[in-house]
Amino acid sequence: MSQSTIAPPERQAAPGSGSPLGNGLKQRHLSMIALGGVIGAGLFVGSGAGIAAAGPSIVIAYAVSGLLVMFVMRMLGEMSAANPASGSFSVHADRAIGPWAGFTAGWMFWTLLCVGVAIEAIGAAHIMTGWFPGTPSWVWVLAFMALFCGSNLAAVSNFGEFEFWFAALKIGAIALFLGLGVLAVLGVLPGASSPGAANLVHDGGFLPNGVDGLLVGLLASVVAYGGLETVTIAAAESQDPVKGVAKAVKTTMWRIAIVYVGSMLLIVTLLPWNDPAVVEDGPYAATLDRLGIPGAGQIMNVVILVALLSAMNANIYGSSRMAYSLVSRGQGPKALGKVSGRVPRRAVLASSGFGFVTVLLSYWYPDTLFAWLLNMVGGVILVVWGFIAVSQFVLRRRLEREAPQKLTVKMWGFPYLTWVALAGVAGVLVLMAMDGDTRVQVIFTGGLTVALAVTGYVMQRRAAATAAPGAAEAAEA
Repeated sequence: MSQSTIAPPERQAAPGSGSPLGNGLKQRHLSMIALGGVIGAGLFVGSGAGIAAAGPSIVIAYAVSGLLVMFVMRMLGEMSAANPASGSFSVHADRAIGPWAGFTAGWMFWTLLCVGVAIEAIGAAHIMTGWFPGTPSWVWVLAFMALFCGSNLAAVSNFGEFEFWFAALKIGAIALFLGLGVLAVLGVLPGASSPGAANLVHDGGFLPNGVDGLLVGLLASVVAYGGLETVTIAAAESQDPVKGVAKAVKTTMWRIAIVYVGSMLLIVTLLPWNDPAVVEDGPYAATLDRLGIPGAGQIMNVVILVALLSAMNANIYGSSRMAYSLVSRGQGPKALGKVSGRVPRRAVLASSGFGFVTVLLSYWYPDTLFAWLLNMVGGVILVVWGFIAVSQFVLRRRLEREAPQKLTVKMWGFPYLTWVALAGVAGVLVLMAMDGDTRVQVIFTGGLTVALAVTGYVMQRRAAATAAPGAAEAAEA
């Protein structure tokens, strides 16, 4: 198939047309996945380190990185609405740049999601052992892995239902937090007096650690946004993928503004940025405790557990669909391409299995193999965003020539904001390379990128060489 052809190279037809995969996700599933997907454990826990480094300027860090994410999601939404596919950006990179690019982006993201499954399982088990002292951590890991692997093996609607209710709980929790925070800032919350702007300007001011602290906060905020891409993967198995993608992407802006930037502003307004509890207990639990909410720590443990389980579920789903998409394009082991009951069950098992092996590595080799894996995926999301931007630039031009009617979602300010997004991705990678704590991640991620790109290119050349004789014979006939 020519790369200039608009149809995706993945063997996935539109819903209702005999697609190997089903269309069991409903609009309510996609809506809640889009809404809840932005609320992850990285926000509830990881944001503490960012606040400790950047102080009140963490609000700027989340706003800047959030703007970059908005651009990336808009570009991805444009391509996914035009050609929905379970491989999402991997398929788009395949068509825009070449099979080697789709191979690289796809397997990098698969690795990221599988390692994420392990990290989330370990985090969830840690919470459970706190509630049930004496129970082995591995029992909880095994139970959670079995639960979500089993549900994803059964039907895609199971993934949708789990995410629907997980998202509802997360949205309810963040809405309650935002509501209480606004009341406290206004000084109308019983038992809590408004701090005014004191916490924003005292203890070193708005930029207590200078630009260096702001940059550390920026890097921390980028990590928290990872995972939003799953909704474009899920849309391919929905009843109306184009509508689902369009709606999800168009609401990205206000979701990021309210959930991330809004909650960070409330936290640093209500709580001194250098309060030890920000890191020790997490910024949300520390804020609720400051407001006098009984059992704030346990409340947040429940919310964090839900966020972790939600991410586990979504990562098993997303990794299995990405693996299936790659295999369907001849870029992975053929054995993983078998579909039973409209579910790529072998891909689900392989993704879950890799995640479980990663958990074992965290126990057996925490300072070597597991540490290497964590470093390898440290900058993967930025590399994926780079592939998305380049793919959108190429495919937008192609769509305008060949199928303008498919541009139901358009990237703003094309091509200028596409270039801005690319510059933003490159800038964050440069900042990571300059920072001593994240430099090793850039090196490991760069090594993984090069290794996969070379492998993908070799496979692409072999496939072209194999297909060439047949193509020549067809041309002569």
